[in-house]
Amino acid sequence: MTNLRLIALLDARDRALFVRWVLDATAPARQARFWHLLTHAGGARVTIMGALLPFLFGAGSLRAAAAQACIALAISHGIVHLMKRSVLRARPAVPASALKVTAPDQFSFPSGHSSAALTVAFTYSLAFPSLAAPLIGLATLTGVSRVRLGVHYPGDVLAGQGIAILTVLLVRALV
Repeated sequence: MTNLRLIALLDARDRALFVRWVLDATAPARQARFWHLLTHAGGARVTIMGALLPFLFGAGSLRAAAAQACIALAISHGIVHLMKRSVLRARPAVPASALKVTAPDQFSFPSGHSSAALTVAFTYSLAFPSLAAPLIGLATLTGVSRVRLGVHYPGDVLAGQGIAILTVLLVRALV
């Protein structure tokens, strides 16, 4: 199978999953509000504050983990934006009336919210294993929210999460 055929097959499956997962215009308002609230866990304010505040006001292992989170977040953010400007995958074509959230830019691949949420969550999970399940769970659901709200394909989310994991492991190995 050629690379182009493989990419076309992956794209078709990604789009098919998107159609099954995205909220439609008739979704209950409560459900839309839940996913909208959850998607903010991957936004800049939450992820930057989640890394920066413990760095500024924490001590010991919390401050060390926060320093790694800050570094990993900056690196993963840079990688995401370089990839977005290189791949140029358009966001899913969802009618504006059905969109439950505004897209931060026009490019879909990879998901920055998914990457940012998992970068911070994975960093703290490695430092504090007892918090791993809720942190990783929240970050994973944040990625799902991007699909449910119609601004990313599932593959965009997986790519963003992959960037997060690799970046955190690299930072931990070097810092």
